[in-house]
This record gives sequence, C-alpha cells and structure tokens, in this order.
Amino acid sequence: METLFDEDRIRTEVRRVAGEIAAREHRDLLVISVLKGSFVFAADLIRALHEAGLAPEVEFISLSSYGAGTEGGSVRVLRDIESEVAGRSVLLVDDILESGRTLAYARDLMLSRGAYSVEIAVLLDKLHKRKAAVEADYVGFVCPDHFVVGYGMDVGHAFRELPFVGRVVDAS
Repeated sequence: METLFDEDRIRTEVRRVAGEIAAREHRDLLVISVLKGSFVFAADLIRALHEAGLAPEVEFISLSSYGAGTEGGSVRVLRDIESEVAGRSVLLVDDILESGRTLAYARDLMLSRGAYSVEIAVLLDKLHKRKAAVEADYVGFVCPDHFVVGYGMDVGHAFRELPFVGRVVDAS
C-alpha cells in the first residue's frame, strides 16, 4: 500500500473545507452524505462544521450508477433521504468525484425537489475522469489517476477502515 494522503493532511484539508463552507450563507443547511464511500469523510466534515459554528441536519442517500459495466449508465436511488429539501441549502458530500454522473444526478434531484441551493463537497477530485457537467464547490485534494482506497473507500469491501487514502501497489 502506498499512502497518497496521510491522516494529518486529511485532517487539515477537512478543517479547511469546513471553514470554506461555514463562510458562506446557508438556508437551513442539510448535509447529505452519499453512501457508502463518503461516510468517513462526511463524519469528519460534520464534526469540523460543528467546530466552525454550524449545526446542519444530516441525511444519507445511496445511489447506484453501475449496472453491468463500470462505465455507468442510469443512476438509481437505492436509499433516499427522509427530509424535505424545499427552500433549503443542500450540501452533497461524497468521497470522490470522477465521472460526475452520480453527483450530477443527485444535484439535479435535489434541485427538482425545490432545494434553495445545492453545493458539492468531495474529498478527492479526479478532474481528468469527468463525463458529466458537474464540479465540486469544495475539494480536499485533486487526486492522481489511481484506484484509491481507505478513509471509507474500498475495493471488494476491503480497506474502508484505513485512516489514510492510499493505492494498492503490485508487490512483484
């Protein structure tokens, strides 16, 4: 395993992102964590938002954009939020922004439900992988073109527990 972003760098960036979010005006802020990969980032970000003086409501949504292939297709909601979004500021939190299809779908879904605004916070942004017209408002790190694990992200349900973001390297 090669560490790309260690615990200290992640902690620093999460606090920076929380400060940027707190500096903006929000209407009854609702933070929506996109499961599963974002749960660690979302938990740390929510605590950092508290330290920055915010007390947002928190929700969770589970979306799937992978059917038979890894290029994605139609996005579907596996688990929806329970809260009303009409008239509220929504912050979508995800682990990584790659193609953008899932986050574009989630953003458009919240706007169609009457959200006052929808912003996106991601730990990692893979700019070169974008397929949909969506950009994050808040980014922890620009990520190189590696398959990453740790800090909530997995491969085959492994490595989510790692306190850092790394990539698996071939030992041969």
